[in-house]
Amino acid sequence: MTVQRCGWCSDDPLYIAYHDQEWGQVLLDENRLFEMLCLEGQQAGLAWITVLKKREAYREHFFQYSIESIASLTDEQLQLKLGEASLIRHCGKLHAIRENAQAWLQLQQQGINVGQWLWSFAAQPRLNNDVADYRQAPAQTIESQQMSKALKQASFKFVGPTICYAFMQAVGMVDDHENHCDFKTISSQSKKG
Repeated sequence: MTVQRCGWCSDDPLYIAYHDQEWGQVLLDENRLFEMLCLEGQQAGLAWITVLKKREAYREHFFQYSIESIASLTDEQLQLKLGEASLIRHCGKLHAIRENAQAWLQLQQQGINVGQWLWSFAAQPRLNNDVADYRQAPAQTIESQQMSKALKQASFKFVGPTICYAFMQAVGMVDDHENHCDFKTISSQSKKG
């Protein structure tokens, strides 16, 4: 029996694993939420498969997404990372990872649970959208616009409303699996990350 997947999922094993095991599944772990927010920002203007292929390198270079360690990176250390072919060599995007870590810590210092705060922008109950074709899914929503505005006010970078909506799709704040996809019902069940 052939597995039915979303039309955006190619036959690349990395893409298939991401689609089947991660995309659209409820993610609550703060470090993984931070990672996904950063990776969605790295994607801006690129194909997601490009980011997936570099994901392990990002984990190595950014301390497995230890927010405290990333926040203390120096300009010199970030400059060295610009020479790494295993990363997306874009000065603004790499600096955004550090700036986002610093912004995350500032929110924590105000007593905010950032994971819960991010989830507060998701519709409740979680939207399970009618998506006949992934190209018909919205690029942004009112919720992603609100999240983007709040993140920018908190000094996060590369968090426009389209990036925020891609983040919301990825971490399960919304289920945009195509209607025919075998993973649509699976992803609508809660799964703690």
